[in-house]
Parts: sequence; structure tokens; C-alpha cells
Amino acid sequence: MKIIKTIDEMRDISKDIFKSSKELGLVPTMGYLHEGHKSLIKKAKKENDLVAVSIFVNPTQFAPDEDLENYPRDLDRDAKICEELGVDYIFHPREEEMYPENFSTFVLPGENMTNIMCGITRPTHFRGVCTVLTKIFNIISPQRAYFGEKDIQQLAIVKRMVEDMNFDIDIVGCPIVREDDGLAKSSRNSYLDSNERESASILRKSILKAKQMIESGERDAIRVQASMIEMIESEALAKIDYIEILDFETFQRLKVIQNKTLISMAVYIGKTRLIDNMVIDLNK
Repeated sequence: MKIIKTIDEMRDISKDIFKSSKELGLVPTMGYLHEGHKSLIKKAKKENDLVAVSIFVNPTQFAPDEDLENYPRDLDRDAKICEELGVDYIFHPREEEMYPENFSTFVLPGENMTNIMCGITRPTHFRGVCTVLTKIFNIISPQRAYFGEKDIQQLAIVKRMVEDMNFDIDIVGCPIVREDDGLAKSSRNSYLDSNERESASILRKSILKAKQMIESGERDAIRVQASMIEMIESEALAKIDYIEILDFETFQRLKVIQNKTLISMAVYIGKTRLIDNMVIDLNK
């Protein structure tokens, strides 16, 4: 396994891979890898000749009041995980390599996909995500890139960007990996103390409550949402950022639950913002 820190070296390797007709899979990350990341890497290993993992804590997707400085970083730990899983390349550039002093171009996703959910309270987040991924896709030139479905809005926006901008890359969504109590795996889970960690299970419990209501015949989205809000607000350490019940295909808010429905949420447990979602397909 090779750790690459410069754009030029990564590009040279990518060109050599292209000439060899081998297929390259990419797992883009901000590091501090967990079981969710591991599942992406394992899938990439199965579907490609070679696998690259990018590790870059991207400053442009953090707002000034967010946790950029505190975001967990441990390259030695991440490199050990990658090597054990058979990763071929880690791309780990410095911030000044990705964003030199004269950098001024950003990729802006459509408002129809960013004026809801995480885009409301993090208005510059997806601009930063799309910008850094555009750069990473251009530098590494993978045939496939792997993303977790926990960040369901990000996954949808990236798929749209790749289609709109004619990237020759398959975007592969992979199922959420969860802790034993159902909490979605996240690098930010490391922020939680023992009391907060116990409280965090309320996210999954509230989604399962919504699922149970829908499967029992409830179709009023407002009632389902209200039940989730009541449940989460009963947890003293929890503060709701958003709870949305949306059409899975259009991301439009629903009044009546039908067809394929996305239940999505962001909740603060103490100071830590956690996200989760579930897709319920009434056609199945």
C-alpha cells in the first residue's frame, strides 16, 4: 500500500492504472475510519482491480461554527485499517495542496436538492462537498466511487452532480452500518460521552416508531413526524435539527405517505450532530 500526498503523484499513478486497463474503485473519506467505511472498502475490493481511499478533512464543507478543528484525525490508525483491508493507495493531501492561496472556483449543487434537510442549517456544506469531490474525481479518475447511505442527501447530490457534469464514474450507494443498539456508525460518535451515547439510541428508536406507524396503516406524514418529535423531545440531551418525511425520488415534503418514502433526521446529542434515515417502500 502506498500513501500519496501530492496531486501530481496521484495523477501519475492514475494515468498508469488507466494505461494498464485495470479498474480503480475510490472510497472518499475524511478519515477516522469505522465499520461503515470498512464496508465501503470491502465492496470496492470485490468490484475493482485496485482500490484507493482518499483521506482529507475538507475545510470548505465546514461552517465557521462547526467542528473542523476538533474533527478526529489519526492517519496511522487509518493506514493500518486500510492495509489490513487490502487498499492499494491512500490519497492524503495537505490542505494547501487542495486549496492553494489563489483558489476561487466552487461547484454549486442545485437548490432543489439543497434547500431542505442538512442544506438548511448547513447552507455552504454541499458546495464544499461537491467542490472537493470534483477535485478528487479529477485527480484519481476512478471507475467507481463508494458512499454510505447514512448521508442520503449527499449521495443523491453526488449522483446528480456526476450525471449533470458528465463524469464517467459509477456512484455506488452502500447500506448503513449500525452499532448493536442501532445507532448509525459515524466518526462523530467518538465525541459522545457515556450518557450521550446512551441517549443517542433515541434516533433509531424514533425511526422505528415511524416505520411501525406506517406499516400499521398511518399515511398522514404530519402525524408520523409529530410522533417522532414527541419521542425525541422526551430525551433530555437531544435537540432536533430537522425531521423530514419526503418522497424518495424528488426529496419533496409529503403530506400523504405513499410509494417510496424517505424518513430523515438530524439531531444534536449534547453538542454532537448525528444523522440517520430510513427508506420505506410501500410498493413492496
